[in-house]
Amino acid sequence: MSQSGISVYPDLRPLAEIREYFALAARYGFKRVFSSMFSVEGTNEEIVAYFRDLIASAHQYGMEVSLDVNPAFLGKLGVSPEDLSLFADIKCDILRMDLSYGKEKDLILCQNPYGIKIQLNASMGIEEELKYLKENGVDSSRLLLGHNFYPQRYTGLKWKAFIDTNERLRPYGYPIDAFIASHNKNTHGVWDARDGLPTVERMRDYPADLAYRIMELLNVDCILFGNAYASEDEFRAIEEVSKAPRPLESSPLYPMFRSFGAMLKNSRQTVLKVIPAEGISEMERYLLFEWHPQMDFGDSSEWIWRSRTGRFGNENRAVVPRKEECEFFEKGDVVMVNDSYKHYSGEVQIVRLPIRNDGQRNLVGKLAEGETDLLDLIQDGDIVTFVAAAQQ
Repeated sequence: MSQSGISVYPDLRPLAEIREYFALAARYGFKRVFSSMFSVEGTNEEIVAYFRDLIASAHQYGMEVSLDVNPAFLGKLGVSPEDLSLFADIKCDILRMDLSYGKEKDLILCQNPYGIKIQLNASMGIEEELKYLKENGVDSSRLLLGHNFYPQRYTGLKWKAFIDTNERLRPYGYPIDAFIASHNKNTHGVWDARDGLPTVERMRDYPADLAYRIMELLNVDCILFGNAYASEDEFRAIEEVSKAPRPLESSPLYPMFRSFGAMLKNSRQTVLKVIPAEGISEMERYLLFEWHPQMDFGDSSEWIWRSRTGRFGNENRAVVPRKEECEFFEKGDVVMVNDSYKHYSGEVQIVRLPIRNDGQRNLVGKLAEGETDLLDLIQDGDIVTFVAAAQQ
């Protein structure tokens, strides 16, 4: 399960207001605070005082603090890779290097005697440096990776580039952070941020809980709101989709699944939001939203995601065939095999590529807007919980 975080800007808002935000975020289990130190104007003394107070306040709520810096800014403060005592004095937990010193000096940073974790910019080309640091014994207790955020609309990372970069960096074993956007009214951030502060451009306008679920399926270790202040509704929505899943032991199918222990041992779990179809029956609703687990064993075709488990939940119950008015079911349609093909009746399927409506499936819903991105990321063996979404 991913860790959650927020970003705050003590040069833009009073600390008393930020403390209230810490209290709200901590109430919903958020554990990380990010702030851009090098973008703050003022004397060295003023800047250090800002962040000393900020860190002390965050620690009161059990949150660790990451400060964004670069070599030029550290030079302005009189800080060198060999001496991070200033950051130890203000009790900084993580020093994020927006730009690198280079592998030799970054190794010195990682070896600091204060236990301050160093975070390198994951959005830049750092694989050669990671190889060097790994070979020199730097482990994940000392080094993290953190992507950029992008204030200006249309400038965030490409979707595929973000995924490919993480796949290349993941084998080094260092945790990866990324940002999502809050859509609360009147948010703020660095450089007059007006359009959220996400890492990935495609996700700039995604609801917070959808962006969060996508980042989780992409195995991002810490997911942070880039802009402030996220709303309590957004915190609540993330909490809702992150709740502990229903234990497999509570499923009526558990005795059968226990024999497939290797298959279920490392299964990830995620939520997909579905807009129920008009006319969906109570039986179909039960099999879609209540029956569990729902999962694809990995032998489906490229046309559908297929959960066989529902057909074990409708014994002696009917999934009555309905005449659907479409010739084809389209990507994102959620369908259920009906009693015209009794052996498979009750199976839940999600269309990946258009399939012909041959009368054997009832349309029971459609994935809500944006949820097809999650469909594309779900892996074989992942357990899915379907949640009813509001009509759009």
